[in-house]
Amino acid sequence: MRQGVGFVFQQAFGSQLRRNMTSGMLSTGINMFVILASYPIYLHYLGYEKYGLWLILAVVLGFAQLGNLGINQAVMKLVAEEYGRENLQGIRSYVTMAWSVLTVTGSTILLVILLFKSQIVAAFKLSGENADMVSWLLPYVGALTIYVFLVQSLNATLAGLGRMDLSNYILAAGQFCAALISVLLLWLGRGIEGLLIGNASSFVVVHIASILFIRRQINKLGFLRRDNWDLQRLKKLLHFGSAVFGGALLTILLDPFNKLMLSRYAGVATVPIYDIAFRGSMQVRGLMEAGIRAIMPEVSRIGANMTSQAHERIVAINRRAMKLIISYGAPLFIALFILAAPLLKFWLRDSFVDMLPAVFRIILIAAFLSLIGVPAFYTLLGLGKARYCFFSSVIQGIINAAIIVTIVLVRGKISVNSIALSVMIAMGITSCYLLWQKHCVMKGKLPGIRNSNIADSFEDITGSCGN
Repeated sequence: MRQGVGFVFQQAFGSQLRRNMTSGMLSTGINMFVILASYPIYLHYLGYEKYGLWLILAVVLGFAQLGNLGINQAVMKLVAEEYGRENLQGIRSYVTMAWSVLTVTGSTILLVILLFKSQIVAAFKLSGENADMVSWLLPYVGALTIYVFLVQSLNATLAGLGRMDLSNYILAAGQFCAALISVLLLWLGRGIEGLLIGNASSFVVVHIASILFIRRQINKLGFLRRDNWDLQRLKKLLHFGSAVFGGALLTILLDPFNKLMLSRYAGVATVPIYDIAFRGSMQVRGLMEAGIRAIMPEVSRIGANMTSQAHERIVAINRRAMKLIISYGAPLFIALFILAAPLLKFWLRDSFVDMLPAVFRIILIAAFLSLIGVPAFYTLLGLGKARYCFFSSVIQGIINAAIIVTIVLVRGKISVNSIALSVMIAMGITSCYLLWQKHCVMKGKLPGIRNSNIADSFEDITGSCGN
């Protein structure tokens, strides 16, 4: 093991950052195992059409996540900065402000779902029993949204306190519980509602565990105290979160939009085929990304007191992260590309369909191209350059949607392969943009860069390189 991935981390990163990154990969590995074990069971009990209905509900929940307004990423970054300054009151204030905002936005999302339930069902072109099932479950999805917002902010707080390793393991434990309860309820004949109950239970697990471990980091929580209210910190949360929110808003032009178009123009039964390929490929990508994600709070912590040495460390972290992707990620993606057909047949058995390997291979290429841009994304986010991350989402979402809409206008229909190709093109172009922006920031190839003041240099970059 010493010569494996852990040894690379040990040589490249500090001890806690190493644990954070390693935990990300391990927790993603657990999630992949859960998906591999549960997917065939879900398809066995529900079939492609009924499982497609669950995926539509998941799309609605994904849309509802827009009400988060990017607060979770903002909490993680700003809590990390206050933790680096050892400012406990600042941490409490940011959490209190986040909860206040998320309670309002979550309630608004629930109201919107209740008012436009019929229109949501019609958008996916559902009818009969399928429409009735989705319509019945939608209010529960809306209610779950409020709770999800608050739980996710707690988990982000734990990550901001330097314990992204615990945050990752808690999320993995939640996913495991969700799958276990869902499978049990399917076996008992509960159907799609069993999946909703199972997923809700996962957030209960995350809630309890996050609270317990946050207490270990800062002793007394005090998140509900009145003196935590701070309008300046609220503005910082919303300012940073707005760019992340803008990016999240545009992510609906990728996976959720693609499922919507498939449901309308190819039938709800094609949605699981795309989901298997997309989710499977992104889980493989996530195996690497989950470790690299720890760059963001680490860069935020370093950047709170920026020095030339800190700048050099950020550059080194990026270099090592890219080396990790090439050394370990590339062989993994190549092997899966070659063995896609037999692996999918062995995994899904009777639920296997012939078009899956081709779709999976295309999106696998897309996932690797996207992975190349991950270190740049989290570095820019950690340095407070969230608007560049927003622009990357603009590029990815618009390119994907434009290709799909063009195909529908020309042909009047869409195929899963066409969707996969549009994802690949969009992700490839987006990674090129992120790498370019990170290069501008870290190399400082701009007029007005003063080596004696790295913080000022980064600020100068904001106004020049990205425009």
